[in-house]
Amino acid sequence: MSQIRSLAAEDIPAVARLFQKVFRNREEEPPAAFVAYLRRLYVDAPGTDPDIRPLVHVNDDGRVSGFVGANTLPMTYRGRRLRAAICGSLMVEGREGDPMAGARLLKAFLAGPQDLSFSETASEVSTQMWTKLRGIVLPQYSLDWVRVIRPASFALDLVASRLRPVRALVPLAHAFDRRYRGKMGRGELRWSGVPAAATTQGSLQVAEIDRHGFAELFAPLTRQFAIQPAWAESQLEHILEDAEKKPLFGEPVFAALKTRSGAPVGAFFYHLQPGGTARVLQVLALSGQAGPVLDCLIEHAAGRGAAAVRGRTQPALLEAMMGRRIGFVHAASTVVHSREEELVDAFRHAQGFINGLAGEHWSRLIGSRFE
Repeated sequence: MSQIRSLAAEDIPAVARLFQKVFRNREEEPPAAFVAYLRRLYVDAPGTDPDIRPLVHVNDDGRVSGFVGANTLPMTYRGRRLRAAICGSLMVEGREGDPMAGARLLKAFLAGPQDLSFSETASEVSTQMWTKLRGIVLPQYSLDWVRVIRPASFALDLVASRLRPVRALVPLAHAFDRRYRGKMGRGELRWSGVPAAATTQGSLQVAEIDRHGFAELFAPLTRQFAIQPAWAESQLEHILEDAEKKPLFGEPVFAALKTRSGAPVGAFFYHLQPGGTARVLQVLALSGQAGPVLDCLIEHAAGRGAAAVRGRTQPALLEAMMGRRIGFVHAASTVVHSREEELVDAFRHAQGFINGLAGEHWSRLIGSRFE
């Protein structure tokens, strides 16, 4: 009879093969680097809770045929310590033989000892399973936002991801964008691009920093949230170390925003390939500062040559995005589950800080090839 049990270290190669087959449609053995990373992610990570583990579905013959990832994130709710579990990749092979295996894996995950469970990458199928198990979808956390900076380069970047020969048109795209943006007036708002001239007023000072400096800013810039991360020792440094390494997205860029007196009011972290779309992993802003922080982020990415800026919404940023010619798309849902209705309500009312570093997108499973 099939069973669901906690992941053991010796299961990692089988999980890597399952990942290859289900998500990458590949039958060959996974690269050794990928197997090693899964162990780092799910077994050896700082802050791992022995009671909150990834789960595997095992067939009658002992073969691993299903998996749900889990990472522990200590959090606080108005000063009270919480155990949160981030639900990672959910996959099942051969669902015809056991069509309920995925639902059983998720149900077992949600029945764990954690106070709070969430995912920011739930597909439509996964979202339906979450809601049937009394989870809720958080629309304000579930959108990707896009701000176009250089229209021709952005269009070319989208096409080139599928048709590499069109990269030969890059010089023409750059020439068009220089002319187009140069004709825009300072502060002019268009959906198709941003002006070449700087538009921010200079009230905030932007300085690039390293990941250690960014880690130091995280707590003071999220203190306004009722539910916020309370990282275990060295956990945030571990996460940022992994988050930097996304070669498919490009160079990591960290920046802090301070007033003229030196008080920090915001920070951002993105990756950028030359001439491509800046992939924003995290935006931090004190209450009332989201608008200026977003303006500085877009201008900074523009100065680095980005064709566009793309990131994940959070309610604290969403209102400030209105009127800034930012578009939205839905690629995956953020979902949350708790046996305490008070915790769920905190997210309904935008009082929980999740997504990005307090989520799944920092993982090298997104943005790396392991080849």
